[in-house]
Amino acid sequence: MIKLGRGARQRCFSEAVVSKVPESAELYQRAFLQLIAEDKNISFHAERGREFLYRPGQLLVGAEDQQRVIEKLRENNIIARPGEGFAGMALLLLPNNAEDIPRIVRLLRDQRNWPNQRVPLVQPHHVIVGHGGLVMGNPGDRPYPTDPISAPKTDDRLRDVRVGIIDTGIAAGADSDHADWFAARYVKEEDDVDAAYSGGDFFALQGGHGTFVAGVIQNAAPGVTFDPEVALDPNGFGDEKRLCAKITELGRKKVDVLNLSLGCFTEDDVASEPLRRTIAALPDAIVVVASAGNQGTQRPSWPAALGRVTAVAAVEQQRDGSLVPAWYSNWGHWVDACAIGNRASTYLKGEWQLPGEASATPFALWAYWYGTSFAAPRVTGRIAATMASDGITAVQARDKLLSEPEFQPGYGVFVK
Repeated sequence: MIKLGRGARQRCFSEAVVSKVPESAELYQRAFLQLIAEDKNISFHAERGREFLYRPGQLLVGAEDQQRVIEKLRENNIIARPGEGFAGMALLLLPNNAEDIPRIVRLLRDQRNWPNQRVPLVQPHHVIVGHGGLVMGNPGDRPYPTDPISAPKTDDRLRDVRVGIIDTGIAAGADSDHADWFAARYVKEEDDVDAAYSGGDFFALQGGHGTFVAGVIQNAAPGVTFDPEVALDPNGFGDEKRLCAKITELGRKKVDVLNLSLGCFTEDDVASEPLRRTIAALPDAIVVVASAGNQGTQRPSWPAALGRVTAVAAVEQQRDGSLVPAWYSNWGHWVDACAIGNRASTYLKGEWQLPGEASATPFALWAYWYGTSFAAPRVTGRIAATMASDGITAVQARDKLLSEPEFQPGYGVFVK
């Protein structure tokens, strides 16, 4: 029999997490932690070295295992109600055990609770975050205003290459505010717009992230056609269900390259099964690029660590021109490539003012930001540009870029 203690909401955020953040970013980090603590739809499993975010009261089970898991839970007086599943996974709702999900998953994965039976496929419904910076994948530091950047010369051959960008969306006026970068390069759709602001002209904590990523891709592949989709809210939070739906949608549109500057940690670092199934179902011709995450650890971030995905870490350029691993970047045997993660790019008009700041910082369409979020689209853009210049497929372009020697163990090939 599975024995469960009383569940407790795991919101004891480690001060050690905040203490590792640069002093200039501390307010930003605390603002993210406060958002997580106040959001009833996000729970934080705070076990040191095994942290992850999840939807409380939601259990994902392989569809083939649904009934026997329900029966096992019933044996232990746990109510499980079927919800709307996705990606070949059944969703079970546990209204009386909302914060017990990590413990329930771990015990359901224990062979001792399934004598003479196969252990069922079971996991939490993980929360996805944008990889702009440090804490749990969220931006480790705010963006900063910077001077305008001249648009690179358009390569007309790139109009036939299509890139998908799943992120916070694109600014409502991106094609007019940044006409040289975005005009006539994407179809404007209302549900692709980044809400961006927490109120008035003040940015939400990851508002503008998708527009920034789109600019990095255009800088690497000027003139490429792209399709922005929203899977993250303006604070940078989403979940596996929303992300899987958007990946499937862009797969049907037959994009050449798919950029995912986002990801999640998972319980016990087990691969996200819905993401694995969804990405495996994409046409073989589509190359998927994902950021490695920004906790400075070798823990795998998903979907980047999936074998089908090109995982991208970040490096920094020193004043003497040399390159070193970025202090914030995740790394490991599962990483395929790296690129410079500290970048300037397209942004929105608005103001930043975090709790504790004396005054607001105005932005005028351009920003400087850092994170593996911005290394990944550089690689995405270079794949697209290589397709156009060499007249080859996305898979061939990726393989060509990754054929160079490894930059450093755990960081893959450096992509300029």
